[in-house]
Amino acid sequence: MQIILLDKVVNLGNLGEIVKVKDGYARNFLIPTGRARRATEAAKAEFEAKRAELEKAAAEKLAAAQAQGEKLAGTTVKLTQKAGVDGRLFGSVTNHDIAEELNKQGYNVVKSQVRLPNGPIKVVGDNTVTVALHTDVAVEVTVSVYGETA
Repeated sequence: MQIILLDKVVNLGNLGEIVKVKDGYARNFLIPTGRARRATEAAKAEFEAKRAELEKAAAEKLAAAQAQGEKLAGTTVKLTQKAGVDGRLFGSVTNHDIAEELNKQGYNVVKSQVRLPNGPIKVVGDNTVTVALHTDVAVEVTVSVYGETA
């Protein structure tokens, strides 16, 4: 299926590109989330009419994400979890826990934006995670996990 991208999509293309993707990817993800439209002649003409408006909106999103990224860069998140004597956690620290703590600190972060490179954190100590605020803006955040004995 050929689609017109209405937003930048990682590993696919930029705003305004016409790309060919599998039908299911277009129908189930790209079109319902508003990132693409079917590439019909009417849709192409409508997109060209709105191109400047969409590019301006995309630039504003990028600028807002960069501004938030500058504030968020170098932030330390402190979490306390129950841990054993050897420093291993009884549970784990997930992207949901990190996003919740960042929201308490005043940053507007969704759990899907928090990227844990090695999966959930299962040990006490400092870890570095990435917060992807935009497809072009990723910020490193330090997560300090402290153990509390049961």
